[in-house]
Amino acid sequence: MLPGFCLLSCDSTSSRSTHLSIAEVAYQRRELLHHDSLRADSVARAGGQLPGAILPGNRIVAFYGNPLHKAMGILGELPKDEMLRRLTKQAAEWQRADSLPVRPALHLIAVIAQRDSGSDGKYRMALPDTTIRRVIRWGQEHQTLVFLDVQVGLSDLQHELPKLAPYLRLPFVHLGIDPEFSMKSGRRPGTEVGEFDAVDINYARQFLARLVSENHLPPKVLVVHRFRQDMVTNYQDIKLDPRVQIVMHMDGWGTPRIKRSSYRKFIKKEPVEYTGFKIFYRNDRKGESRLMTPREVVALTPAPLYIQYQ
Repeated sequence: MLPGFCLLSCDSTSSRSTHLSIAEVAYQRRELLHHDSLRADSVARAGGQLPGAILPGNRIVAFYGNPLHKAMGILGELPKDEMLRRLTKQAAEWQRADSLPVRPALHLIAVIAQRDSGSDGKYRMALPDTTIRRVIRWGQEHQTLVFLDVQVGLSDLQHELPKLAPYLRLPFVHLGIDPEFSMKSGRRPGTEVGEFDAVDINYARQFLARLVSENHLPPKVLVVHRFRQDMVTNYQDIKLDPRVQIVMHMDGWGTPRIKRSSYRKFIKKEPVEYTGFKIFYRNDRKGESRLMTPREVVALTPAPLYIQYQ
């Protein structure tokens, strides 16, 4: 038992509980478990959620990219004020499609896979702290969530995530990890599709869970990108923890038919906890294709709770 925390097994409580019914004792136990995230393992066993959990009571609608590279997504493609106005408009469209409250978000690629090896041979580059702080400030000023996304290249999450801990200690800042650029083969990013194993995802979950407990934060959201089966291996070994809400995010582009098929094959058939869906403003329109509407995406089973626009 952690110092300073007492469940119903403690003497002072247990002596009183002898006069309570089983239902009353169970109710008190649930109430105690919900008061502090340090009791997350017990909450998980009870099937409960921690205070401040975003999912499943909200839907997140995020703009993806970074302000230093216009080609990487709408977050950097448009000037700040125009981008934020468009995010507000896009979130409103989702609010009209479904009764679930919408939480707008900025999803920043904070660690970017590179074609050049760099001085340490790891084929990735972290954004300057000034840029990360700037986007976090945008989120704070406009009351949006912020996600920091990590493309590890030939590095790994164990080396990259601790560098982001000062930002992830903020209650509105969450995490995304991208298997596509996790090059366990040792090849250069972009030459083949990478992968994360359950071991990697469990590490990210544990890392976030510790931050939640140590800093008394509301649960974090962890977004895992995916558009092929081999991008995530041993999904059944991914462990859940109420301190971290895991979203398996369908990241592929194409026609509505192709995107629905990918969602069924790689997300629905290999569920973890919550699901996400990505819409590409440009690539989804290639050829005779079109963007899927919010109502069409909401109609998927299970209905995605994290929506990302690039």
